[in-house]
Amino acid sequence: MKLTTDALDETARRFSEKTALIDQEGTTTFAEFRRQARAIATALARRNIFHAPVVVFLGQTRAAVISFLGVAYAGAFYTVLDAKMPKVRQAKILETLSPAAIITDQAHRGRLMDPGEIPVLFYEDLLRQEIEETLLASVREKVSEQDILYVLFTSGSTGTPKGVTIRQRSVMDYTEWVRETFAVTEKDIIGNQAPFFFDNSVLDIYQTVRNGATLCIIPRKAFIFPIRLLEYVRDHHISLVFWVPSVLCSVANFGILNDCDISCLKKVLFAGEVMPNKQLNIWRKRLPKAVFANLYGPTEVTVDCTYYIVNRPFRDDEPLPIGRECRPETVFVLDEEDRRIMQPEFKGELCVRGASLALGYYKNPEKTKAVFVQNPLRKEREIIYRTGDIVHYNMHGELMYDGRKDFQIKYMGHRIELGEIETAAAALPDIHQAVCLYDAEASEIVLCYAGAAEPAAVYRALRDLLPDYMLPKITRQLDRLPLTANGKFDRKELMRSYAQDKRQKNQ
Repeated sequence: MKLTTDALDETARRFSEKTALIDQEGTTTFAEFRRQARAIATALARRNIFHAPVVVFLGQTRAAVISFLGVAYAGAFYTVLDAKMPKVRQAKILETLSPAAIITDQAHRGRLMDPGEIPVLFYEDLLRQEIEETLLASVREKVSEQDILYVLFTSGSTGTPKGVTIRQRSVMDYTEWVRETFAVTEKDIIGNQAPFFFDNSVLDIYQTVRNGATLCIIPRKAFIFPIRLLEYVRDHHISLVFWVPSVLCSVANFGILNDCDISCLKKVLFAGEVMPNKQLNIWRKRLPKAVFANLYGPTEVTVDCTYYIVNRPFRDDEPLPIGRECRPETVFVLDEEDRRIMQPEFKGELCVRGASLALGYYKNPEKTKAVFVQNPLRKEREIIYRTGDIVHYNMHGELMYDGRKDFQIKYMGHRIELGEIETAAAALPDIHQAVCLYDAEASEIVLCYAGAAEPAAVYRALRDLLPDYMLPKITRQLDRLPLTANGKFDRKELMRSYAQDKRQKNQ
């Protein structure tokens, strides 16, 4: 079973009438999933779209998931555009891709920017295509596990999105690892939170495709009201979630976990940002028999490369490990002189090698060469990915995340990881969320937080936890911290609003 489409073929054979997909509009069985995907594939193949990008503009819906597999059956690869993306970003992605087609539907067509000369195919029309089995069989013969499955665009430092290019093999390897590690079966109901342009969704989608689990696409509005979210989990018997920490923290901070029976939830996975133990301990107390796991990895390594199944008590102010490598001999740490670090407490950059690596950034060789580099530990050719994340091993041999290289600052002669300040602040009473910024122009550390604690009290409490040189010069209390569309803290927006406030005060 080498391809994602092979997995769907087998799953549809085994569980043809089982519900595969659920969204606000209805449900789809595995037999319907496969049939509709192959109808889309036939339409694409008849247009000679092969080894070419196809944009899917269908929101977070069953139709989008079906289209992903339809593109794969045609031997093409997909990219997700979303109506929530600024049209400038949409335009840059389309310019980079030059896609062979855009798949959308009547409900989304009004939110799609002007596609110019790019053919627009309507989902409703594609489903009416009569499946040509001979045509699709000939396509399958030409498709390899080394072919591209998708290109997901992440933020670029210059403002131009970078298209991370992921192969079929990488997704299948990752899917098999998740299946084996977390014992995912056809009995699981997966509660999807991650937008489909965010790589966390890959776990949700392809565990469904591979194992016959049911993918339940949770409505966005449920995440606005934590009690509604818990009720949705309860009512749909969701057993597995892979959510960003901000969602889990929001629920914990509202103090409502005991107000709803969510005993159906057996596996709670999270990734995307640091998960504070203060909120995690609330979840663990509520669901003592559930498996909690911290997954780590950038999009460039096919979702995740390390994991830690939480198996011991942690104080609220302790950081959580990112654990061990998902696959043997794929993760290692280099110091500033490219020497391997294995001893505890010594910090270095996390690097990844192996089949999980992306092919690079789509049509961006310069950016690709900057981070997909030759392994300095080997003479023979071997490409590794330099994550830009600073880590160290603890006394248990587990990896600990210290922060981004670009979140590391030199302040008052000391090297400081801003993430260490965030961890200390987030553990304080009456603080729900905390993000640390650095104002390079003024040489000031800025702490932004949401919670009832007064800024002066926060500063006094941090004096007991941090050395003087790490104490924030500015402490900003906010009603809430802004999030990106992926659910991560929006550091750019925080810095923009801080700079605006600073200008107003100086006027």
